[in-house]
Amino acid sequence: MIGTAVIAMPAWAQQQSDPAAAEATTNGDQIVVTATRTTRSSVELGAAEIQKVLPGANPVKAIQTLPGVQFETADPWGNNEQNIALFVHGFNQNQLGFTLDGVPLGDQSYGNYNGLSPQRAVISENVARVRLTAGAADLGTASASNLGGGIETYSSDPTATMGVRFAQTLGSYDASRSFLRIDSGEVEGLGGTNSGYLSVVRQKARAWEFNARQGGWQGNAKFVHKGENGTLTGYFNISDKVEPNQDSVSHNAGGLEPYYRSLLYPNWQAALAYVDANGAPPANNPNNYMNYFGDAQRTDYLGYIKYERRFGDAVTWANQVYYHHDEGQGQITGPIAAAGLPGLFRIYYPGQNLKQVFGGSGYALRTTEYGIDRKGAISTLAIRAGDHEIELGGWYEHNRNTIFRRWYAAPIDNPPSPYEWADPAQRRLTQYAAITKYDLIQTHIQDRWHVTPAVTLEAGFKSSLQFADGRVPTQPLPGALPGTSTGYPEGRLNTKKWFLPAIGAIWDISANDQLFGHVQKNVRQFQASVAAGLSPFAVGSQQAFDQIKANTSPETSWTYEAGLRSRHALDLGPLTGIEAQISAYHVDFDNRLLQISATPVIASVIGGVSILQNVGRVRTNGVDAAATLRFGPHLSVYNALSYNSSKYRDNYVSGTTTIATAGKYVPNTARWLNKTVVSINDGPFEIQAIGDYVGPRYATYTNDQGIGGRYLLNLQAGYSLPPIDGFGVRDLKLSVNVTNVTNRKGIYELVVGAAAKTWNSYAQPPRMGFITLSGAF
Repeated sequence: MIGTAVIAMPAWAQQQSDPAAAEATTNGDQIVVTATRTTRSSVELGAAEIQKVLPGANPVKAIQTLPGVQFETADPWGNNEQNIALFVHGFNQNQLGFTLDGVPLGDQSYGNYNGLSPQRAVISENVARVRLTAGAADLGTASASNLGGGIETYSSDPTATMGVRFAQTLGSYDASRSFLRIDSGEVEGLGGTNSGYLSVVRQKARAWEFNARQGGWQGNAKFVHKGENGTLTGYFNISDKVEPNQDSVSHNAGGLEPYYRSLLYPNWQAALAYVDANGAPPANNPNNYMNYFGDAQRTDYLGYIKYERRFGDAVTWANQVYYHHDEGQGQITGPIAAAGLPGLFRIYYPGQNLKQVFGGSGYALRTTEYGIDRKGAISTLAIRAGDHEIELGGWYEHNRNTIFRRWYAAPIDNPPSPYEWADPAQRRLTQYAAITKYDLIQTHIQDRWHVTPAVTLEAGFKSSLQFADGRVPTQPLPGALPGTSTGYPEGRLNTKKWFLPAIGAIWDISANDQLFGHVQKNVRQFQASVAAGLSPFAVGSQQAFDQIKANTSPETSWTYEAGLRSRHALDLGPLTGIEAQISAYHVDFDNRLLQISATPVIASVIGGVSILQNVGRVRTNGVDAAATLRFGPHLSVYNALSYNSSKYRDNYVSGTTTIATAGKYVPNTARWLNKTVVSINDGPFEIQAIGDYVGPRYATYTNDQGIGGRYLLNLQAGYSLPPIDGFGVRDLKLSVNVTNVTNRKGIYELVVGAAAKTWNSYAQPPRMGFITLSGAF
């Protein structure tokens, strides 16, 4: 059960040396999995529970039931990346650390430059577990962005026996997800055992807000060789996805404010009729006009090889190399006489008929064309010496990312498609082209000292060094970016944080109760790309970049947390057990970076130039409390209540204006969260109800705008079918999932970008239903 997985307790006295190891116990047909031996607030969710949320769900979406996690997305699987919003203890997804089997996945920027999302890195059905450290990630986590916690996803290993697994999901809005996995089973050879699997998934669904398909396909392959003294693992993933996206709704910016912004695709004739003779949308809709389409196209190749060598019982040395290549486009086909575009186009085509230049339709196709080449290595040496467990590790990554902003014609007789890359023959201009490289080095050392059988102390530190270099082979023409921009900067920017300490302790009060505490300092290295929102390389002049080098510091945080874990069997009538965890935390977040727009409204279509500066501090205090009550083997009730108070401590200056943010709450972060999971199982039947409450949130930095709280209810029911004699089919299961059961309407997700008055939002997805048949043979 999800509630079980959230707060189940380890057996304190018999721990493995790996602090992220997992212990599994059975309780009827329930699997209890939890991180062990950690001084941090750390919880895990297993494969079965992830698939109960919705077969094929993004593993990050699945953890939305965990304490302190606020997650929103526009689709039921959590796959649409433009609309994803994740907050943990006041930090957003760009300030957390993400890994797959230890491989860094970057900071999850939608402006793709240093990684990929977990759902693009591994097929959901091949996920073994997800581990959340809500306060501060482990020292050895390969991330340069984790001011806050870490989200570690682990792929499942091949099975010991040969077999095939399959799943087929059908549902609302023509949704279809087809999954297949073939396992080789263990085969003797090469001085040990060998096993592997090949897996593929194909998913597609019509977006609920418009008539376009979202989805793609993905393949995984994994090989494991187990020898007498070591284990060799190889993994490869390919992901190809296309996601037409809706735009967010602007509020208080003037003109119409629809419930959601739709797209005109695929009705080209309606699109032609929508704009006037100059390519302008209706005058009463200057900010929430409809585009023909917008989309994200991403193709990723990710692979690693890892060898873990055991030198007796006391020493283990693991080495891992990885490579990631990404190529893709973000596209918008919209009116040529909106969002300040006529001013841009006249710089490149002075005195010409812009409508004719771009194909006579009144539309143009804008692309942001991405390229990533990352390669890296991770090495960890673990030594057990008496009462001490010593760990030394290092991580190196080299990344070359390219960003091209280009504009293409949208011919009146041959409109572009959201499922294809832009046609090079229709290219009209390259607004800019940027290449940014960085070398990243992180090292860490820590000692876990078992002072007594009941008390463990942990201390260590990491160093984080980044050496970045940005070049712009094609600069925008003068005036081609808003404000007073003179072009994107070039140069080197090196940041070095040599001492980022961590200290923690565990006290086993009893066999079933444990106190823990932890203090840690972290840094978020500068984003190194023109595509990234808080990047020094995305400012509007060389002078601004040089000032950043001289006067601006990367963001840092101190995290303090302490808590109690407990698990007890009870004999109180129907109540037979309780598992609980409560933790309190305090965060001092310093050198907060803010992108201050050079114009009143950030020019997201033309391309934003901005000022980047430190704007002060944030202080966060919070409490997470969660408990699972067991009523015999067939019923459990889980509830998690979280309180978070994240407040700015300083005002900041934009131009000559002081923005009064001191004492204001961080926008988009709810102070109250509550999650409830009721799970019932009886023989082949299981039913699960998931309730998710997110409290009121502010929508601007000065807190003059906000939205109320919301409560969503999701249901899941499953029935295990008997084997089919004569066909060898087993583990057959039929499951039904219903999201947003009450069909709640309203604002679901906020987009914060202004100090006051204006803000953006996405609408709540409607009720949807899905049915899945899964099995094996």
